[in-house]
Amino acid sequence: MNFQHHAQLFDHMISAVLVISRDMQVLYANQAALTLLNTGLNQLYRFHINEIVAFSTVNQDKIKEAFNTHEGFSETDIEICLHDERVLRFDIAVTYLELKDAPCLMIEAKHIDQQMRINQESVQFAQQQAARQLIRGLAHEIKNPLGGIRGAAQLLGLSIEDKEHIECTEMIITQSDRLRNLVDNLLGPNSLPKKAWNNLHQPIESVYQLVKNDNPYNINLVRDYDPSIPDLYIDPDMLQQAILNIVRNAMQALQESESKLPKILIKTRIARNEIIHGRKEPLSAVIFVCDNGPGVPKDIKDTIFYPMVTSKSEGSGLGLSIAQTLIEHHNGKIELESRKGWTQFSIYLPINKHGATS
Repeated sequence: MNFQHHAQLFDHMISAVLVISRDMQVLYANQAALTLLNTGLNQLYRFHINEIVAFSTVNQDKIKEAFNTHEGFSETDIEICLHDERVLRFDIAVTYLELKDAPCLMIEAKHIDQQMRINQESVQFAQQQAARQLIRGLAHEIKNPLGGIRGAAQLLGLSIEDKEHIECTEMIITQSDRLRNLVDNLLGPNSLPKKAWNNLHQPIESVYQLVKNDNPYNINLVRDYDPSIPDLYIDPDMLQQAILNIVRNAMQALQESESKLPKILIKTRIARNEIIHGRKEPLSAVIFVCDNGPGVPKDIKDTIFYPMVTSKSEGSGLGLSIAQTLIEHHNGKIELESRKGWTQFSIYLPINKHGATS
């Protein structure tokens, strides 16, 4: 084929194009691919694809088969994780071709429209809100008669002298209190945030010190802060609790899976033009909590923020739900990306023109 002629055409394409050899080395990348990867062709040429892509859901057997059969294939909604930890979703089309009589594959990747992601996020948010309202309604229905049961048990305990019966009334009171605490947790934080201008890293540092001093599994805790993030108008206690819940969730996952060289990374960055609950925010502060644990099971990935949903053997399933409520008090959102060996929670907090969360 006249590759130079095709290369000129590829450079005018909106979709990213990579040409790889049978040994999975990059022979060509068009301008869209270079922009996406934030690099130049000299930094890609003859590099193995695994040196560029940390992980992908592309069927590797299909790639091998394409070289053997000289037939292409396509896949939709695949995930690709780059080495800078960005996770992108694409529809791809793979075409067999020969470059100077050598077998090659041309991979055309079309970035899935952001609107699809926004719609999916909106649906999930609506479902979470509906589930939360249902649980709050049930919690109130439980809490009202629970007070009556506890009060009746107290009165009964005052009118009897038999020790065995007194122990029964005390057990009713104890279990009523336990259920009341559970219901209170299901209802979530009942106080309004006390916001003030604060450095974002102050509550993060508090979390770091707490978990550093309570780290029996010897997890490697790493911090990577962006000092350019301005002060935010936040409730530092609420933010600390939200981050602590997410970090402890990661610690439990690492401990239960007995991961080798367990690690948690807490990173802060600035995000631009992020969509948060249907609003386009020009600037947002982002707190990433990443771990190298087993990943979130697929069957609970879409409901992980619902109350009482957990994969932990001794978890209550309330930590992430409470964290999400606390972040929503700051008009923010929490996103989850997970696969085997890597999980990332991303907390987005919008920044207005004065540097405060709206």
